[in-house]
Amino acid sequence: MTSETSPIRAPETEPEGESGHYKLRLYVAGQTSKSLTAMKNLKKFCEEHLAGRYEIEVIDLMKSPQLAAGDQILAIPTLVRRLPSPLKRIIGDLSNTEKVLVGLDIRPKDDTL
Repeated sequence: MTSETSPIRAPETEPEGESGHYKLRLYVAGQTSKSLTAMKNLKKFCEEHLAGRYEIEVIDLMKSPQLAAGDQILAIPTLVRRLPSPLKRIIGDLSNTEKVLVGLDIRPKDDTL
């Protein structure tokens, strides 16, 4: 990473009948294997479940440790859902898709309920 934060925006596509834009912030500590896995899993998760409706900001706490206080980050990697409200946090490498879906209150695309 070349900067303190790295915003990643979804490709410009129309939402499939769903509203709501997700603003996600991923806190990492350098280029560790857990940090890299969390970034990879988050991007994959967003492409599969939030296509066109997300924005990711990656914050490297090795470069800007003071930014951890704003979202009360105690462990890393941590994903923070800033929008839609309420604020939600998920700690870990985001490898458990079901845990991420439940933690962010998102239904899978093929969920008909």
